[in-house]
Amino acid sequence: MKLPTSKLAVLFLAALCFALPASAHTPDISTAKLVQSGKTWTVDVGFLATDLERMFQETMSERADVDLSPPGALEEEIGKFVQRRVAMRDAGGHACQGEVEKAGEDPTNQDSALIVLRFSCPGPLTVWDPTKLLKAQGPRGKQLVTVKSEANSGEIVLDGKSPPLDLTKPFQTTWQLMLKFGAAGIEHILTGYDHLCFLFALILWAHRPWPVVKVVTAFTISHSITLSLAALDVVSLPTTLTESAIAASIVFVALENFWSHNIDRRWIVTFIFGFIHGFGFASGLKELNVQRETIVPALASFNIGVELGQIAIVLLVLPILLFIDRHTGSKRHDKLVYVLSALIALAGAYWFLQRIGVLPE
Repeated sequence: MKLPTSKLAVLFLAALCFALPASAHTPDISTAKLVQSGKTWTVDVGFLATDLERMFQETMSERADVDLSPPGALEEEIGKFVQRRVAMRDAGGHACQGEVEKAGEDPTNQDSALIVLRFSCPGPLTVWDPTKLLKAQGPRGKQLVTVKSEANSGEIVLDGKSPPLDLTKPFQTTWQLMLKFGAAGIEHILTGYDHLCFLFALILWAHRPWPVVKVVTAFTISHSITLSLAALDVVSLPTTLTESAIAASIVFVALENFWSHNIDRRWIVTFIFGFIHGFGFASGLKELNVQRETIVPALASFNIGVELGQIAIVLLVLPILLFIDRHTGSKRHDKLVYVLSALIALAGAYWFLQRIGVLPE
């Protein structure tokens, strides 16, 4: 019984740290800002550049005979890719005439792409329909829609199960938006495999719950500070620097397990590195392109979601670690921690080399 349990833990963390993507971003999220001017609507559609690149590569059959080498050809095809997957319709259900105004890098965010569309509708506009685009984004595809019109303004989060957006009806309340952003925070931590490996490495030497409580509390306080500062644009760091530092922190805490078993003071290291991880969490929130009017409730609910996800993971993993500690011999438990720490350190080193450009994505 003892040996299979240890092996299971090793296999679990090995699979978690190596078989999953290294990106700290929340995947498959787009934004759409709809602004009305008379009978004309300007729509800014934004993507994380890596998400757009993936979707573009998956649909290369659409442009099999297109030469993408001439200047501007790639941007033109990206615009067409988005234009084919969104629609605006008037009250009679007729499609509004749309054209691509520009497509390329987002001038406000080097990690994102921006496609600007212009629609002309002769009759009253009622519907924004990104259904095909959400399907192209993937099963977890979401779009944060911001509307500024003569009849209605607000924000709403759409996903693959959402019907086309009726622009004449009231949008989500602040409470409903907070629930959406809270869910996004939970998703961000559960898919933030680098953050999870960092947390696992911190608690591997746990023999009782209290030191883990101190570690989680210290991490929460420090990352909440930088998450707030970054989301409010008070402080910002380049994404490459932030993600590389997160990977380096994983390597450090994993290797520290080889020379220190004192988890009671681990909260100090956790508190320091939490500031860096906060910038990583902020990237997930900023990808949602939250508007200034709703940034405070969005920030609060996103952070709560991150904490709930983190606590759920700890409550799942800690009993397993305590069980192994109490039902295996001292030497066997030590070996298990060393093996898991080595695997996490290797994963962190791999991600670090990826993020500084030494290894391909």
